Amino acid sequence: MAQHFSLADCDAVGFDLDHTLCHYNLLESAQLIYDSFAQYLVLEKGYDKELLTVPPESWDFCCKGLALDLEKGNFIKLAVDGTVLKASHGTKMMTSEELMRIYGKKKWKYFPEFLVASRSAKYYFYDNYFDLPGALLCARIVDCLTRKSNMETFDFWKDILASIHHNYKTTAFKENAGMYFPGIKSDPGRYLLPCPGSVKKWLRQLKNAGKVLFIMTNSHSDYCRLLCEYVIGNDFTDIFDIVISNALKPGFFSHQPNKRLFQTLENDEEQDTLPSLDKPGWYSQGNSDHLYEFLKKMTGKEQPKVVYFGDSIHSDIFPAYHYSNWETVLILEELRENEGMASEKNESEPLEKKGKYEGQLKKPLNSFSKKWGSLFVDDHLELENVETSLIISWLCHRIHKSSTIVIPSLEAIADLPLDYKFTRFSDNSKTGGYYPKPPLALLSNEESLTTK
Repeated sequence: MAQHFSLADCDAVGFDLDHTLCHYNLLESAQLIYDSFAQYLVLEKGYDKELLTVPPESWDFCCKGLALDLEKGNFIKLAVDGTVLKASHGTKMMTSEELMRIYGKKKWKYFPEFLVASRSAKYYFYDNYFDLPGALLCARIVDCLTRKSNMETFDFWKDILASIHHNYKTTAFKENAGMYFPGIKSDPGRYLLPCPGSVKKWLRQLKNAGKVLFIMTNSHSDYCRLLCEYVIGNDFTDIFDIVISNALKPGFFSHQPNKRLFQTLENDEEQDTLPSLDKPGWYSQGNSDHLYEFLKKMTGKEQPKVVYFGDSIHSDIFPAYHYSNWETVLILEELRENEGMASEKNESEPLEKKGKYEGQLKKPLNSFSKKWGSLFVDDHLELENVETSLIISWLCHRIHKSSTIVIPSLEAIADLPLDYKFTRFSDNSKTGGYYPKPPLALLSNEESLTTK
């Protein structure tokens, strides 16, 4: 494979929506997501009212790359070989002695299936900003249940799923159900960040260069439209040839040969199923094979080169790379300021316009976690050794293996010429592929990094 990647070589450019084309004020959206779950669990399922209030320091628990053992209530940070680098029971971090006693140096028992499917009925993997507030809530639920009844096994996940369905089912936006969609609809400016002018100009450049542009999102069409119109503008359909909502990723890529068919939309309701796509437009569900066949027709090429931008390793990057062999660009906001990005708070905003929880949320979700350390590496201490070794995390390894490049935002590359040559990830360097520069945890310790 070539050492460099260039957008000029791509025939079709696809984008996820949330946290890719559309960025959020994480200080506000995190609290809204957390509240949407917590309110339902307390009011409808009888969970402890203390879950409704989040101490400011609790947000430090949030870190991408953690897996939750649903039965044990343990959160774990994995090494490349499946051993556990750090762990917590609820929010309480395990000591080195506890870690060795519970997990030892063996592979986590679910690791073989975790490599194939990073979410299941037994565990859940957290890798995006919609999920992280839920991770904090689950950890606090474990704390409550452990403190009250000293439980050793847990069965709260069915209630979490019920709260997700209540707040995020496909009809929730239209019905004003739950807290999340009514909150966004009532005050989008509180939660959504307008797309920078440089990114809008860049999208037009891609379009004018003859690229086929498409959006593919798991969001339902009504929410997708609100986001696009607020963030990009009412003319967003003039920029994008294809919009696919309710795409049900990662199944959009992985459900072969049982492919979901594309469906037409009318007034945000799914209508007729289509055996294939034959014209640009807005569709629902579908699969990557049928999309690729249509891209062949649109580009006039037998093997059009596709690149897909997304923020989730689980839903976007790994499946697009693994099943469809697309180029992939991971949007990783933690790359800004080397996992230490400043707050997005607008200091010039009038006090009455500022968020209800703004003063409480001390740590944005895209900043460094003191509890878990870097999402890229771990300072792992062996009990019998005095010195620590710096070990690459499983998430970091998956990023390297399934991403073409990683960037902090679209804005970071919008002013570059379309034929700019990015350095790809390769086996020769643990820091190649990051633009504009590698995370500090990798850059300053590249020589001492190990996979175990």
